[in-house]
Amino acid sequence: MSKKDDAMVRALLDQHGRTYAAQAGIRLRNTPAPLYQLLVLSLLLSARIRADIAVEAARALFSAGMRDARRMSEATWQQRVDALGEGGYRRYDERTATQLGDGAALLLERYQGDLRRLRESTDPKKLLRDIPGIGPTGADIFLREAQAVWPELAPRLDRKVLDGAQRLGLPTSAKKLASLVDDADLPQLAAALVRVALDKRKAEQVRSSVAA
Repeated sequence: MSKKDDAMVRALLDQHGRTYAAQAGIRLRNTPAPLYQLLVLSLLLSARIRADIAVEAARALFSAGMRDARRMSEATWQQRVDALGEGGYRRYDERTATQLGDGAALLLERYQGDLRRLRESTDPKKLLRDIPGIGPTGADIFLREAQAVWPELAPRLDRKVLDGAQRLGLPTSAKKLASLVDDADLPQLAAALVRVALDKRKAEQVRSSVAA
């Protein structure tokens, strides 16, 4: 690793190295409830809406008691809409409320609400995309963050992560990029690079702090 890359990564992690799961208050573990919460967050983040709003909407759903597939399924459509609205997720609230209900029902039927069963697949991304509201972007978000508790996924550095790396002049090969941090820091690196990819000002702040 070059000194420049090392300095850039340190600045990046210091400024933006918090996973989206942590930001949403999810204590990610390899157990059904937090994995389901990560799935909900991934669905919300994948819409064309500001990430901070998606995070607040996830917090509102969880605060309203919808912390696992069973409780999400048992909630009414209006309760889901209301929680999403409380989090500021108004543009897509009605469609998303429907997707959350349908997705919870599918998870209960297919996996008994336990996403660890999906982990056993050779292609978890394909199975994730069967869930209503989870497309390629949502599946990437889930797997990117899940590598914290499913280490066999690592390094999970998708196109959005590599876009952030390119913006900072870091390696754009997933293998080379992953070599810049310890395995335990990969989810934080990925989240930080996504933030940089989504916000040019954040990239400029990281570069400026290194140049200073």
